[in-house]
Amino acid sequence: MTVHQSVWKWYGLALLVLLLDQGSKMWVSASFVYGQPWVITDFFNFTLLHNTGAAFSFLSDAGGWQRWFFGVVASVVSVVLVVWLARLKNSNFWESLALALVLGGALGNLYDRVMLGYVVDFIVLHYQQHYWPAFNLADSAIVAGAAILLLGSFKKPADAA
Repeated sequence: MTVHQSVWKWYGLALLVLLLDQGSKMWVSASFVYGQPWVITDFFNFTLLHNTGAAFSFLSDAGGWQRWFFGVVASVVSVVLVVWLARLKNSNFWESLALALVLGGALGNLYDRVMLGYVVDFIVLHYQQHYWPAFNLADSAIVAGAAILLLGSFKKPADAA
């Protein structure tokens, strides 16, 4: 496997996502009372929550095995993303950006899961009494990266004109 030099900027972006995610989680964990919202607007607040499951608290009450299962899945995905990024051409900006965002987010949540046994969530969006599940910066990076990959999949290849 040949690694091109520009891949390091994408690994750097993934590291930045990881650091911002962990920094925000540390701040919220140190500053907030669990479950007590800090209202920002009538549709947005910060509320410290712990998610032992996956997205939308899927399997959160499964008894503990899910911590290690999701940890293994995130580890495998992260290794795949590191290799995928290394093999991309220098000119593939959007795909590299997307993969770096997903990698940083996956590593941020993996760290929580392994070190804490749960993922720290704190961003809450809602309309009246209809709440979107709480999330964090890692989740946001993963969703943004996945959206970029999805949008890119609709683009016609340059050589298929």
